[in-house]
Amino acid sequence: MKCRSFTNGDSRAYTIKEKNFNTQKRARALKLVRRIHTMKIAFDVDVLAKQMDINRMVHQVADWGYKYIEQSPHPRINPFYKHPLFSEECEKEYRKALRETGVEISSFIVVYRWSGPTEEQRRFAVANWKRMIEIAVDMGVTVINTELSGDPNQQEICNGMWFRSMEELLPVIEREGIRVEIQSHPYDFCELNNETCDLVKSFRSKNLGYVYSSPHGFFYDEGKGDVRSMLRYAGDELTHVLFADTFNQTLDCRYIANPPWLNGRGKADVTIHQHLAMGEGDVDFEGIFETLRHMDFADKQRKENAPKAGGDNIACVSMFGFPEKMDKQAPEARERIEKELLGK
Repeated sequence: MKCRSFTNGDSRAYTIKEKNFNTQKRARALKLVRRIHTMKIAFDVDVLAKQMDINRMVHQVADWGYKYIEQSPHPRINPFYKHPLFSEECEKEYRKALRETGVEISSFIVVYRWSGPTEEQRRFAVANWKRMIEIAVDMGVTVINTELSGDPNQQEICNGMWFRSMEELLPVIEREGIRVEIQSHPYDFCELNNETCDLVKSFRSKNLGYVYSSPHGFFYDEGKGDVRSMLRYAGDELTHVLFADTFNQTLDCRYIANPPWLNGRGKADVTIHQHLAMGEGDVDFEGIFETLRHMDFADKQRKENAPKAGGDNIACVSMFGFPEKMDKQAPEARERIEKELLGK
């Protein structure tokens, strides 16, 4: 088994195992992953996209036993903050790899400045959104996952701009029949779980959902880490969970920054978190899995009166920090989710 060295933006070389691909065997194996349950288990390919081309990226996800890809921002497809690209050449490469492996795209992630704080940024972001919705529809992808964005130091103006953007975009989202899912991210204009849920709920739309990102959870309730309470508050709005571990930034010396005043409960004019493998940080995953089972998260969208449009709920493995560990950690994460939520 040969190894190939890849380099990310920090010029650090990592090694990803290069395998001899047998397309037919892989496609047959992926069929075995199909379950009675409709919940999709996806892998966020951010950890791969910086190191290999799209074809290799899709094949690698298939080798780890995943049926679905969550396509996070990619420089050739949906770059951070900028207008979507996705040339004809790029689309053909992606579609070919999907056909060869039997893998599907469960969802796109986009990050745009649709909450400003300037009106020019907001207008550009809305244009980006409209093109990205076209791409998703053309690719048969019914879910787009996004962040509130904005600036925590300008919450009032960013809140207003976000609602203005939603007024323009929600009719397009509903017309196309897709589901847009909102998460708050550290350093967004809103970082709190319950407040973000209330923002989503305020539209009373089947085409909007809520993303609970476990590596952001200590920001969601200011360091308490009460995952059960947060998930229950989301209720039927919860359509997507991101699985990765992190440390509680509010605890002393979990992270150390200099000068020392930057350590004030993990909040200055910066935020810090990680996307580690489950069990490597402080997140209460037992609480997450137990609550999701109680909420019937895996099966909820298969019911006749499903609460949301856009198809199945999604459980996504969202580990970024250590590409050199992924050959072991990516399959382990999938297997744990299958065991905990699908009873496999």
